[in-house]
Amino acid sequence: MAVGMGQRRLVGPGLAHGLCSAAGADRFTLRVFQADAALTTGGASVAGRPLPSRAGTLRPVHLRTFMKTRPLLTLDDIKTIAAAAEREALANGWAVTIAICDDGGHLLWLQRLDGAAPVSAHIAPAKAHTAALGRRESRLYEEMINQGRVSFLSVPTLQATLEGGVPIVVDGHCIGAVGVSGVKSSEDAQIARAGIAALTAA
Repeated sequence: MAVGMGQRRLVGPGLAHGLCSAAGADRFTLRVFQADAALTTGGASVAGRPLPSRAGTLRPVHLRTFMKTRPLLTLDDIKTIAAAAEREALANGWAVTIAICDDGGHLLWLQRLDGAAPVSAHIAPAKAHTAALGRRESRLYEEMINQGRVSFLSVPTLQATLEGGVPIVVDGHCIGAVGVSGVKSSEDAQIARAGIAALTAA
């Protein structure tokens, strides 16, 4: 919303409101001004009574900034996801590494279960990173490449285009991702989804 700095309207004796934009439509500032004296009226009158012609000064008495808000992962959220993912893996006898990252792909949790291959500790975070930055399951990139779109291999920052990375979506916002590695790719994804389900069901 963009409203000119000079636009004002009287809302009561000695009051004026001004709206001004800041940083575009997603963020704007609302200023409410209190007049120290009457506004200039240029000799106008109301009901036959002249109004003061002295120009008053406006001083801001209130300032609010409106912007988008969104959910974020907390440490408790991460522990909830990790515990549920571990339960799913152990219940099936799968030795895997579980990685959780934030929406920027930064690693927040890494857990390598007993018996998991050392390389899984590299693959799992890469899957989570890919799912978080792409805002979609890493499986979709693997499918595109397998269907012949090999140019996707050159996409920057996508570290692992393999199934097993699943984004964490809350209220329509991607707030992170879970990556799992160590068993079949579909089973990796199953573990990741089980972890995320524990959070979204809470």
